[in-house]
Amino acid sequence: MKNSITAIILLLFSTTSLFAFQDFSEVEIEIVPVSDSVSMLKGAGGNIGILTGEDGVFMIDDQFAGLSEKIMNAISNLSNKPVKYLVNTHHHGDHTGGNENFQEHGAMILAHENVRKKLKSDTSRVSGLPVVTFSENLNLHINGNDIMVIHVDNAHTNGDALIYLPQSNVLHTGDTFFNGSFPFIDLNNGGSVDGDIAAAKTGLSIINKNTKIIPGHGNLATYDDYQQYAKMLEGIRSNVMKAIEEGKSEKEIINDENLTSEFITDEAASEAYINGPKIRTTFYNSLKK
Repeated sequence: MKNSITAIILLLFSTTSLFAFQDFSEVEIEIVPVSDSVSMLKGAGGNIGILTGEDGVFMIDDQFAGLSEKIMNAISNLSNKPVKYLVNTHHHGDHTGGNENFQEHGAMILAHENVRKKLKSDTSRVSGLPVVTFSENLNLHINGNDIMVIHVDNAHTNGDALIYLPQSNVLHTGDTFFNGSFPFIDLNNGGSVDGDIAAAKTGLSIINKNTKIIPGHGNLATYDDYQQYAKMLEGIRSNVMKAIEEGKSEKEIINDENLTSEFITDEAASEAYINGPKIRTTFYNSLKK
């Protein structure tokens, strides 16, 4: 629990400079098998997706710069080929912090155009910017997969992408899906409740009951896990919207556990960064707008 809480706290920061001197010495990179050629790496920060094959390693997100060497060592247990392609699901530092290191080792970085804009605005960053950007969707043909990179508008941020590997039947959702917890919807960087719900619906529409899902945070997920997450978002939206329409104040909504307790109780989320009051605050601020 402690590691997952720390990861969620860390993801709130969008720049890597804040973690230049962070001590990651105790962090271990766990390899989670997903399919014959796909693995999930867990460490500190967002979950990493790895697709191996003759074309080189295709990588989704890269956590923090201080973990790059450990991540590279973990990847070497999966493939003797270099990381050739790296896709960022969004701009947050726990998903893009290692960009510079992997770029120096030859990786081509791809991301939504808003991710490049956000990373470029970080004056402490000297490299590691995406060199290929897209405004909507992108198709890649790597290691036997016709990879679909799909932009979802104003969900977790304004630059989110879902990555679907159809032949492997694996979906990486980035932070548009937090498995087992309330979401973090970054309203300050273009995120929205309605966009996050739409992103989950988009993801569910392109997969099937057998798809394995790598969430931005949490354990490897199933279709049912993802579907329950979407239902939670819709349920909380409905409850908070009804309270707003009834004239409830912001304070009343934030303090009303009944709006969210059927999904996760305040006690169960008490140690998480996104606890009950915080998720109700997010939904109120997004829907009130």
